[in-house]
Amino acid sequence: MKQAKFSLNLKTKLVVLFLALALAPLAIVGAFSIHITGELIVNLVLRQLENVAADKAAILDRWVGERKSDLQVIAGTSILKTMDPQQIAPYLNLVGQHYGVYKDITVVDNAGERVFSTNGISTPAGSVPWNHAADAPLLPSAITYLPNETESTFQIAAPIRSNDDIQGMVFGTVGTHNIIYSILNVSLGQTGECYLVDKDGTFLAHKEPHRILAENISQSDSFKNIFGVRDRTKTYLDYRGIEVLGTSKKVGATDWYLVVEQDRAEAFHSVTVLKRTIFFTVLLCVSSAFLITWIISYHVVRPIRALSRSAHNLADAQFDSGKIKMDRQDEIGMLYRAFEDMARKVRERQDSLEQEVNLKDAELKETDLILKQIKVIAERSEKFAAIGRLGAAVAHEIRTPLTSLKLFLESVEAEIAISQEYEEDFEVAMSQIRRIEGAINRFLEYSKPQELNISKVCVPELIEESVSMIRPMANKQESALAVTVEGGLPEIDADQKFLEETLVNLMVNALEAMGAKGQLFVSAGKDRCRFSEKDQNCIRIDVRDTGPGISDVHMHMIFDPFFTTKASGTGLGLPLVLNTIQRHGGAVHVRNQEGGGAVFSIFLPYSTTAASHGKNTADR
Repeated sequence: MKQAKFSLNLKTKLVVLFLALALAPLAIVGAFSIHITGELIVNLVLRQLENVAADKAAILDRWVGERKSDLQVIAGTSILKTMDPQQIAPYLNLVGQHYGVYKDITVVDNAGERVFSTNGISTPAGSVPWNHAADAPLLPSAITYLPNETESTFQIAAPIRSNDDIQGMVFGTVGTHNIIYSILNVSLGQTGECYLVDKDGTFLAHKEPHRILAENISQSDSFKNIFGVRDRTKTYLDYRGIEVLGTSKKVGATDWYLVVEQDRAEAFHSVTVLKRTIFFTVLLCVSSAFLITWIISYHVVRPIRALSRSAHNLADAQFDSGKIKMDRQDEIGMLYRAFEDMARKVRERQDSLEQEVNLKDAELKETDLILKQIKVIAERSEKFAAIGRLGAAVAHEIRTPLTSLKLFLESVEAEIAISQEYEEDFEVAMSQIRRIEGAINRFLEYSKPQELNISKVCVPELIEESVSMIRPMANKQESALAVTVEGGLPEIDADQKFLEETLVNLMVNALEAMGAKGQLFVSAGKDRCRFSEKDQNCIRIDVRDTGPGISDVHMHMIFDPFFTTKASGTGLGLPLVLNTIQRHGGAVHVRNQEGGGAVFSIFLPYSTTAASHGKNTADR
């Protein structure tokens, strides 16, 4: 079952690899080709549609302009100014026969009474503008439709003037059959069409006459394409609900709009053919991949199955059953021979491992003893932690009555005169009470530190204040004290009181460790330190002594609470130092010098924008 799964996985990988290598470039090129072809076709079709719309709109605008000129020429003749039907009739009949586009030419006087009409048609009142200014342009009327003649018509009126007085109007009813046939006849494949609408979207001219003045496109995307703001390269649904590409053009000074559209299916026919070709090629590649995979699996996977069975036998330590032979000289044969060599070496190694196991067994027993010792140490640490918590509780309980006793003795000293023979005993009692109170305070500070009072701290002044407090002790035991501070040190954000106590604590420990006539060195300067997995700028303060140093046995224990090598120590000094520096975001390092003595280094980070100031302090 495992072998079949291995073979199936290998076949799958081969198929995926072949498809990735063969189809990925083809798919990328195909997708790119389809995308580019689609864009080219859209641009080509839109350019063709825009050219057709511009040409047809220009033809229609020019044709309407010619009709306006006709009416102006007719209205300007002296024959019409006579307003005599007998003279007007022959002239207008001749004009109508000559142009062939006028269904009727009617002349009315300034009272609105008909003077003459070529077809006897009475012009509707108000169908065209009447009162024209002297320089007003001629405007066509709304288009009407003659169902019996399947033709759209519109009227143009021109005033008949004599000495700047309007004597009447001449109305020309224009038939649009010839020009509309020329406009609607476009060469845009089988689905390309051109039609005319007004500003409300009503059909004014269409290849299907029954739509004229009876339907409109106001509810379709074609209407939005004319009057809305949209991406002209995108397809939309026309009045038939068919996806098309289209454009529109306004006809001159009229409120007519010429729309030219072509079905998307026809425009993108070449893209569809390209997609089918690419899909067929992909299908052919997939079929080839499966065929090649079967051939490869027969020549590769079958020997690997045999090798897998031998590997399982070898894993079960069946060395005789794991032997295989293969006469092939290709890579598979090399693999078989390498496997035989591996089986031989595995058998030899198993014999040597049995010997090593016996040795390791003895080592594990020794390791078990070490782990038991570590467990004892861990249990002891837990006991120390419990003692610390218990000590904190006891310290709180002792502090209150001790404070009351201290206040009582102080009030007794202030109000009652103490005899000279008891005065020394009184001072001893008070000093012991203060000693106990100090030990309790240090313990409580470690178990529950006070809140930091952060402010700008000048490092040279901090060191100067700390050294001044320790100098009497150094002079008393005749120890030399040297201070070196780098110039231009920036200020740091810290609690000056806590840092002073930290430095004093370190210097006191150093003086106590050296004894008489030692040397204590305090130095400060800039450095680069690593805090929270990143390098930062920091201030480094070193406290170095010439004492005996710290033994290797005690080095890892000096910061443990209650650990001390001094008879009168509490074991809380260095833990308080470490706690204070860590609360400031810093670190404490300790090492022994080669020539003797210990060095405690304090690292305190500072901001690069902090104001820098400082001074060099000579060795004292």
